[in-house]
Amino acid sequence: MGKVNVCLKRTFYVVASLIGIITILMLAFTLFSHGYLLQEEEMDELHPYFLVMYIFSILTLVLVIIGLYGACKEKKWALILFGVGMIFSSVYMIVSEIQGRTLEPKVAGELKKHYLNMLPLANASESFLSELDKHQAIWDCCGVDQGYQDWGYNIPESCVCSGYNDSSNPCVVAPRNSSLYEHITGSAVVLVYSEPCLPFLVSTEIMAINIGLGIYLGILLLWVSSAALCIAMLCQLNRKVDTPTVVYSQEAKAGNYTVLSDAAENT
Repeated sequence: MGKVNVCLKRTFYVVASLIGIITILMLAFTLFSHGYLLQEEEMDELHPYFLVMYIFSILTLVLVIIGLYGACKEKKWALILFGVGMIFSSVYMIVSEIQGRTLEPKVAGELKKHYLNMLPLANASESFLSELDKHQAIWDCCGVDQGYQDWGYNIPESCVCSGYNDSSNPCVVAPRNSSLYEHITGSAVVLVYSEPCLPFLVSTEIMAINIGLGIYLGILLLWVSSAALCIAMLCQLNRKVDTPTVVYSQEAKAGNYTVLSDAAENT
């Protein structure tokens, strides 16, 4: 049986350790999210997701421990088990990555439908209205789909234009029968943003999903690297080591040596 290269083994230690750390963080995040959503009573739709995350994290952590043991002791069975497990995990992650990329238009449509279901804003939850109010101030928009009309009478101050009317930040005159004119007298007008916030809300969610998929791709490359390093170590362990052939010699047994003369005789 051959020996594993020291640099290869150390590289495997680093990669496997990183996978272990990431897996522990994933498990901790899943536990935290599970506990938080359990208090919010929003578990029905997310229960399969948490189940998959628990199984994936625990199995990966067990595989990492087996793989590190196999690399340290140079045990083939442990490295084979680790390699097969990581290959299957990598295939699952590749399929998930491809599905995430191909389902992006569908996700955008579902997000749009989700936000439209919040209308009318008079019946929306306080948490959603608070978040929308913050987004309006950041993105210079108003309402969800129909601009300021989504707010009805109670148009918030975050819809008021803070700058001049321009092409990137169009403003319109707010209706006089709105709450914005309660403390205004005379012929003064109030300008509000005409652009709805729905495109910004959807694009922000899609950007967050793309960032998550990018991080997921980096983790996937780490998983694939660990499987490749494991296969390389197995190849080195299976490599035959050439040993010199021992040849029997009659002369060596008889002791065919030349006796040196005594130093005193040569003087």
